[in-house]
Amino acid sequence: MKIRVLSTALLAGLAFSPAASAQEFDDRWYLTGSAGFNLQDNDRRTEDVPFVTLGLGKFISPVWSVDAELNYQNPSIESSVSGANRNLNWSQYGISLDLRRHFIADGRGWNPYLLVGIGYQRNEEEYDAFPSPVSPGQYEDGNMAAKLGVGLQTAVGGRAAVRAEIAYRADFNDDSYAANGGPDWAGYPHSQEESSFGDVLASVGVVIPLGPEPTAPVAPAPPPAAPSCADLDSDGDGVNDCDDRCPDSQPGQTIGPDGCPVPVSIDLKGVNFDFDKSTLRPDAVSILNEAIEILKRYPELKVEVAGHTDSKGTDAYNQALSERRATAVYDYLTSNGIDSSRLVGPNGYGESRPIAPNTNDDGSDNPDGRARNRRTELNVQN
Repeated sequence: MKIRVLSTALLAGLAFSPAASAQEFDDRWYLTGSAGFNLQDNDRRTEDVPFVTLGLGKFISPVWSVDAELNYQNPSIESSVSGANRNLNWSQYGISLDLRRHFIADGRGWNPYLLVGIGYQRNEEEYDAFPSPVSPGQYEDGNMAAKLGVGLQTAVGGRAAVRAEIAYRADFNDDSYAANGGPDWAGYPHSQEESSFGDVLASVGVVIPLGPEPTAPVAPAPPPAAPSCADLDSDGDGVNDCDDRCPDSQPGQTIGPDGCPVPVSIDLKGVNFDFDKSTLRPDAVSILNEAIEILKRYPELKVEVAGHTDSKGTDAYNQALSERRATAVYDYLTSNGIDSSRLVGPNGYGESRPIAPNTNDDGSDNPDGRARNRRTELNVQN
């Protein structure tokens, strides 16, 4: 009979167990409640009885939980007893501290556990004190108890979990009427003395977590990667350290794509004009093409387009002629891909800025000098 009751309790627990994944470490406090059957020690001379529990607990690690639990049962006198003795009162209640070791596996809807507990049980019983005039007699006392058991539990998480359990409780009660060898309820002598009683407890219960379900911790952001040379510009020249071949350039210098300073002037020697002309000669075109390549290679350069003449003619005429020559170069540059925002001018300076003498020391004409003065220049502005 008792074996059938225990089997029924366990099967009921499994029937109510929902499929669940392996329990994670949920350290919320939880409430427990259970109902079961207390298979009383025969020497108590009482019937087996239902019992209920109420507790509070929590997981203290991923596999260990601890519960504080109250229990109550109210057994009746053995059914073989007749008469007034059947109405004698017996009740038992207590508290225990239970430690459970859970064996949790991924993908399993239930998980077994082992139980060990220690507690305090109080007994209140009436007994036949005949021939004493004060009958029935009463016994009330409390004593230590210990518990060992096994169980099955679904994962704690979400709303609730289910627990099915079988445990053996040793009640170290050596002062009760039954423990001291008093006559049984039918009045027959009972000489055996007991130092403890052993009850078997089979139960099914629920575990109800308190508070919101914990969320997975957010992984800390990885530390920022050390900047590469492509992200650094140690000398502030606009060229990253990977490409900078001159890492010690100074502010104010014109810097090329390799990080090195570039010349502050573009040589247009050979861009000269025929006498009294402002049209570009073929040899001048090839030199201007070289200048265009330089400007494209260094897109940060900004230049002035300046035109000059020799000393032949009036100042006013030469001023206008120098402006036409500067315009001819300006137009050629812009028509070949150089943005006008990079050009200053065109500016004409007439005969005011010769680079060679227009006459010899004796006052005679100097054709070579005048040819060099009939020129245009690109003067770097940055």
